[in-house]
Amino acid sequence: MEQTLSIIKPDAVKKGVIGKIVDRFESNGLRIAAMKKVQLDASKAGDFYAVHKDRPFYGELVEFMTSGPVVILVLEGEDAMAKNRDLMGATNPKEAAKGTIRADFADSIDANAVHGSDSLENAANEIKFFFSKEEVI
Repeated sequence: MEQTLSIIKPDAVKKGVIGKIVDRFESNGLRIAAMKKVQLDASKAGDFYAVHKDRPFYGELVEFMTSGPVVILVLEGEDAMAKNRDLMGATNPKEAAKGTIRADFADSIDANAVHGSDSLENAANEIKFFFSKEEVI
């Protein structure tokens, strides 16, 4: 049973589509093992996206991720990471397949509704970054 991390980003939270996104996960065989709504500060968002620190979009990414609350989830199921990535769709919502989360709820490549782990190793690290062992059930 795999676990992966998903973040419903500030743009989707502001639109009030948390429930619709969670329904996509659950309707496609992913179980919610942990979930919380938080307001990230610049330090926490900066640490989470540190891999992008030297890229030109880093500052804007941190600013966006701190612009409003986010919902952070641990998703669990068979092939959870790949399934979540399929459900999210392409990073650029204009290129995302019809019916994916980003095609349906994202505004732009920057405000693209959701984050999902891109490997099992990153998923494990990202889950530990946001959740204690006791919070993941």
